[in-house]
Amino acid sequence: MKILLAPSESKRAGGENAFHLEQLLFEDLLSSRTQLLHHYSNLLQQRDLSKLSKMFGLKKEADITYHIKELIHEPTMKAVARYSGVAFEYLDYPSLSLSAQTYIDTHLLIFSNLFGIVRANDHIPEYRLQQGKAIGEIKPAQFYKPLLQPRLDHYLEGEEILDLRAGFYDKYYKPSLPYTTLKFIKEGRVVSHWAKAYRGIVLRAIAKAEVTRLEAFMRLPIEGLTLYEIQTKKQHTEIIYTITA
Repeated sequence: MKILLAPSESKRAGGENAFHLEQLLFEDLLSSRTQLLHHYSNLLQQRDLSKLSKMFGLKKEADITYHIKELIHEPTMKAVARYSGVAFEYLDYPSLSLSAQTYIDTHLLIFSNLFGIVRANDHIPEYRLQQGKAIGEIKPAQFYKPLLQPRLDHYLEGEEILDLRAGFYDKYYKPSLPYTTLKFIKEGRVVSHWAKAYRGIVLRAIAKAEVTRLEAFMRLPIEGLTLYEIQTKKQHTEIIYTITA
């Protein structure tokens, strides 16, 4: 089973290991990633704060200048530890047991606006790029979609797919294989903002139980959630939970 997750714009600082772009998932994307990273670096070097403000999604000058870095020389850490948004906060990877961390390392794929996609244990530097923003004239989703679609279809062949991403990341990859998504409802309404938190809660429960089949996942008790309905249409299955907490 493979689990797909969206990234977060917020990231933890620091790291130890050197950055090796060629070691990310899909080594054959090195030239394409290098091209995009080159454009990104050029924009940073120009130090046009107005352009960088839009690309970063930041307003304060100090916050903008903080992210003007040569990424190739920056320290790295595991992607799952680097991202610090709501879903990752609720996953709380550092507090998991070693076996649960290993499960995440080997089962979780995280999409990236800059790198396309990475494994949870791929080491990446701290960077900033707002979702949906172009890098100069290049729109990352349009850049990566034709590259990721065939590679991921092949990579995921024979795997059960649990897609925990926000819908935006269909622009990077739309599963051609059978896949399962989640929906959370509270008091009859679909939860949107707090869906990130519940994705992290679900992912943590899966990791602790080291679930390897969707059938087992559907039987997994998750605190604060009650299985309400399972809908299947062609290759897409949607599991609907009611929030009880």
